[in-house]
Amino acid sequence: MEGKSIVFIRYFKQSQQMNYQETTNYLFTSTPMFEKEGATAYKPGLDTMKHMDEHFGHPHTKYKTIHVAGTNGKGSCSHTIAAILQSQGYKVGLFTSPHLVDFRERIRVNGEMVSEKYVVDFVEKNREFFEPLHPSFFELTTMMALQYFAEQQVDFAVIEVGLGGRLDSTNIITPILSVITNISFDHTQFLGNTLAKIAGEKAGIIKPHTPVVIGEWNNETQPVFDNVAKENDSPIIYAQPCNWDVDFELKGNYQAKNKNTIAAAIKTIENIGVKLSESSIKNGFEHVCELTGLRGRWEKLGENPLVICDTGHNLAGWEYLAPQIDAVKSPVKHIVFGMVDDKDIEHVLKLLSTINQENHFIFYWTQPNTHRAIPVEKIQAKAREIGLEGNCYTTVSQAFSAAKKAAKKEDFIFIGGSSYVVADLLSKAF
Repeated sequence: MEGKSIVFIRYFKQSQQMNYQETTNYLFTSTPMFEKEGATAYKPGLDTMKHMDEHFGHPHTKYKTIHVAGTNGKGSCSHTIAAILQSQGYKVGLFTSPHLVDFRERIRVNGEMVSEKYVVDFVEKNREFFEPLHPSFFELTTMMALQYFAEQQVDFAVIEVGLGGRLDSTNIITPILSVITNISFDHTQFLGNTLAKIAGEKAGIIKPHTPVVIGEWNNETQPVFDNVAKENDSPIIYAQPCNWDVDFELKGNYQAKNKNTIAAAIKTIENIGVKLSESSIKNGFEHVCELTGLRGRWEKLGENPLVICDTGHNLAGWEYLAPQIDAVKSPVKHIVFGMVDDKDIEHVLKLLSTINQENHFIFYWTQPNTHRAIPVEKIQAKAREIGLEGNCYTTVSQAFSAAKKAAKKEDFIFIGGSSYVVADLLSKAF
């Protein structure tokens, strides 16, 4: 990887300034990218981030930040909190990952993606500084976002954790509020193989004297949160059922718990002196996608047949997705499905097997365009072991085309299993 990076860097040093496509290719290929490479690109620790933060003059101290971690629901909660603040008239930065179609989706101000020019200029201006540091893709992207928000003079920035919390690149910030949505088994090779260990990593975003909202908890995780909060003298708020009369734009069974988490976060933000009107809160909930550009959360892409995609990518997510798919009334359900490595595919397939007994399913096994994709033949083999039959398609677009061709107007098409499956779909078909 390092040798490849040097060759790439030297090439562009001998040429004129990169354009946007060349710049993003540079970021994707010359810095280790977890989304594409998996474990080999994971770079725990904050030393590099602290060095870059010092170089850029600690840009995140120039605005208020809200830090959001958790196994599932981070994106939905981050976008909705940003939408509510934006509805109040604040200028709001939003940093999330991964992107679905365009790299710039990761960095937004009031819903608008960072410009191509800014991405190009940031890389060109700072390459000589960061190249000797060998930052990861996510470290470099995080630094770009924090600096961009400072230059844009935002009032608030909602910062979503990439992986874990304690050692995540984003954990150099000192937020006004920390939010931990939930804890479940994901990325166990990095975060631990028990809920308590994973909770300990997520709880690493809790800062001294800073309130933290916990969206979901159990007997194993609550003591961890309580202890870390006590050590930091941090007020801890456990989200309670929310009866706010708002029509949450984000659909999906799992959004009910996200709504509780968001409500607790908003109440806490108000308690620390941030002005938010009822109308702003209502508008943020009801127009989160329009205001922030969020996609892929039980997103309707078509009717007659009904077409839905969702980025749910692990067992915890599918425990909500499976019954929701089951609840859709249609004669035949066409499931376009793929996953990436380090996910509990066997148990996800078992969930699909359970609801398959009550439905007429047709499965279209596929794999997204990433090195981390589980080969489609492997998915087919694992599915057959539990009685699920389906044809293999080497690309998501091929699988979706086959589903569209086979589906009647009254049928249902679902595409998911991974953010990368949805990303491939949106980039090619929508």
